[in-house]
Amino acid sequence: MNVKLIKLTKEYEKQLGEMIDEWKADQKINHTNHSPYAIFKNDYHDFDRYLSELERKTPTENRVPDSVFFLLDTDRNRLLGAVNIRHYLNDSLLQSGGHIGDGIRPSERRKGYATEMLRLTLIECKKLGIDKVLMTCDKDNIGSAKSIIKNGGVLENEFLNEDGEIEQRYWITIE
Repeated sequence: MNVKLIKLTKEYEKQLGEMIDEWKADQKINHTNHSPYAIFKNDYHDFDRYLSELERKTPTENRVPDSVFFLLDTDRNRLLGAVNIRHYLNDSLLQSGGHIGDGIRPSERRKGYATEMLRLTLIECKKLGIDKVLMTCDKDNIGSAKSIIKNGGVLENEFLNEDGEIEQRYWITIE
């Protein structure tokens, strides 16, 4: 598994389009979610605008600064997924959402990429000064829970979210 986290550049415009299109097609068929939201909030067809609005540099009333990375398979030059790191938690993120939102494109799931992407993401969190990371996932998202636990996640609690789903809150202490 030769993968690394990268910042998106013009070099990866085609790969991004392929990944987003696959994800959206799968969502229509299987009703899977779009996580991390940060990579879906803007239209990638206007790539320069997409890049300029991918990350939030300054906080607003409801949003915190964030960083977005993409998981690249270096052997195939293929984007496998993405991760959004929120630099700190506001009240809303403390309840639901946490520090990290992540996702692997549908055709690459169940291959260990989410676990490896999270491991690499925790290194980036440490660089940002985040020593204790909160991650949340729906209780029925077994794959996410497994990748979180494999990276040291400890379940704190479960709660009923605004969509009526049971959501789990995990904490990971970064050594």
